[in-house]
Amino acid sequence: MTNALSVLMLSYLLLVLILIIGWYVLQVVAYWRIFTKAGEPGWKSLIPIYNTYIQYRISWNTTMFLVSVVCAVAGVILSNMDSPLAILGSVCSLVNVVISFMACSKLSRAFGHGLGFAFGLFFLNPIFLLILGLGESVYEGPQ
Repeated sequence: MTNALSVLMLSYLLLVLILIIGWYVLQVVAYWRIFTKAGEPGWKSLIPIYNTYIQYRISWNTTMFLVSVVCAVAGVILSNMDSPLAILGSVCSLVNVVISFMACSKLSRAFGHGLGFAFGLFFLNPIFLLILGLGESVYEGPQ
C-alpha cells in the first residue's frame, strides 16, 4: 500500500514539475520575442525577476516595478501576522494586483492594443504574451 502511494505521489510531483518547466519555457519564448521587438536583447527573458523588470522598463517605468515588489513582499509578510497589520497586508496585496493590471494595460498599449488585450494579458498571461511575441504586433513604445 505504501509503495503504491509513493509511486502515485512521485508521479504527481513529476507532472507538476513538467508543467512548471513548460510554463517557464512558454514565458521565455514569449518574452524573448517581445524584448527583441522592443530593441532589448532576448537573453534578458531567461532571468525570472529581471524579465519582469525589463517588461516594466519597455512599457511603463521601473519605479512602479519597485513599488510592485515592495507591495508584494509587504503583503505576504503583513498578511501572516496575527494583528491589525494583517489588514494592511491585504491592502498591499490589493495594490499589487492593481499595479499588475496597470502593467498589463501599459504593455498592451505599448504594442498598439487596447483594454481588452490588457484583460487577456492579466487573466491568460502566457497565451497573450505569445500572441504579442509571435504575432504581428509592433512595438510602439511606452504610451
